[in-house]
Amino acid sequence: MIDRIGQSLSVQGEALKLRSLRQQTLAANLVNAETPGYRASDFDFAATLQARLRAATPGGAAAQAQPALFERTSFQPGLDGNTVDADVERARFADNALRYEAALRALNGQIKTLLAAIQA
Repeated sequence: MIDRIGQSLSVQGEALKLRSLRQQTLAANLVNAETPGYRASDFDFAATLQARLRAATPGGAAAQAQPALFERTSFQPGLDGNTVDADVERARFADNALRYEAALRALNGQIKTLLAAIQA
């Protein structure tokens, strides 16, 4: 029983960590939107989360390897070689922020449910 509770909480915890890392990656893209030669990067959130969960130890700790970044291709790279599309980055940044908040609320709900069950 405890293992299932820990596993459920660890999934949301890993999702939050990866959402935070992705937010940093997207923010770096936005900050460098005017930097000549800067190449926009990202990582596959779902694949990274699955890999971390598969690599989790029996005690519940997941592997902390950094996600594999890939260079995102641009439909219209700048003349200076910069591939950041600020509008696309802002949209992805906002989407990731909403998903982070949703994961946080889900984790908070799970914890409240567990506390209610313990106190009952």
